[in-house]
Amino acid sequence: MTTADRDRTVLAGARLVLPGGVVEDGRLTVRGDRISALTNGTFGGAAEPGDLDLTGHTVVPGFVDLHVHGGGGASYASGNAEEALLAARTHLHHGTTTTVASTVTGEIDELARQAAVLSELVEDDILAGIHFEGPFISHNRCGAHRPDLLREPDPALVRKLVDAARGHATMVTLAPELPGGLDSVRMLADLGIIAAVGHTDSDYATTLQAIDAGATVATHLFNAMPAIAHRAPGPIVALLEDERVTVELINDGVHLHPSVLDLAYGTAGPHRVALITDAMGAAGMGDGLYPLGPLQVRVRDGVARLVEGGAIAGSTLTLDVAFRRSVTVNGLTLNQTVESLSATPARLLGLDDRIGSLETGKLADLVVVDSESFELVAVMRRGRWVVGADRFSTVKPA
Repeated sequence: MTTADRDRTVLAGARLVLPGGVVEDGRLTVRGDRISALTNGTFGGAAEPGDLDLTGHTVVPGFVDLHVHGGGGASYASGNAEEALLAARTHLHHGTTTTVASTVTGEIDELARQAAVLSELVEDDILAGIHFEGPFISHNRCGAHRPDLLREPDPALVRKLVDAARGHATMVTLAPELPGGLDSVRMLADLGIIAAVGHTDSDYATTLQAIDAGATVATHLFNAMPAIAHRAPGPIVALLEDERVTVELINDGVHLHPSVLDLAYGTAGPHRVALITDAMGAAGMGDGLYPLGPLQVRVRDGVARLVEGGAIAGSTLTLDVAFRRSVTVNGLTLNQTVESLSATPARLLGLDDRIGSLETGKLADLVVVDSESFELVAVMRRGRWVVGADRFSTVKPA
């Protein structure tokens, strides 16, 4: 066996969800950390001895989570590198091969310290970037953020956090109706950082102003913002109807009724929907008490709520569950689901030349699910199996 053969993995007999559609009996070849070939088993790509037999399985691109606070009992807001590694590893085992770590409202200096720690993990290719959710949000829609720590989005303060991330700030969620909000949106857009509208009490007109100023994301659409009224459409309608905006949705069965998620898809389409977890430390764990920044959260029956006040405090969702719900509950096609879990967020991050779809030359970030149950079976990141490598037999010589 040559060195090239040892550095080569072939997945044969699988259903492949490609950008152009679904291929049955496909054959996917990985060399090093890249996808090197994609063929159809019926036409010129029959399985060969030594290939891994993935009959009965479906291969999709690795999931991309734009908005996640923690998992595995650990939090990105801890400012502790080991905790951050544990959180990233937990979600990786559930198919999230690209993670943007989200902070939660805290003192500016503490958030800057957290950003410095998380930046090192971006530089080590553990994380893809940093998302600041708070403190520049509305008191009226603060949810699981401490009201006394909220700040107006003064561009100088926003810039301080951005600079603390050493070039790795990916997104900042803010309420554009607050003093300095629109100026901060413009500044972030000029810096190439995503300005996201969220935890906001904004009206329709102000939200449109924010979009015109450069806001391109709706942070967990529907949640922590005014509901739609027939004479006051509010931020939801403005964000849904504008083609420049990508809308985050949490498909955990708690944050959104399935029909509301269907409404968002029908309006925006999968090319503008990014499915996220908004997960806190309890993701991948059981019920109990967990920290979320400076606040305490009680998880009961998988639902996270603040100990004081009872507000929903993020989720315990993992993206493999969001994948399964989207297909089995919402009836989305595999291509629609993959677009929202991988291609759309990858494009938003400017990483779609490397990740987000099964194409030759892209990084071998793969998720394997059972073709009947859609349960996660295996995960590969950068050409190396993370979980599930022992679940497949090799094709034997005839």
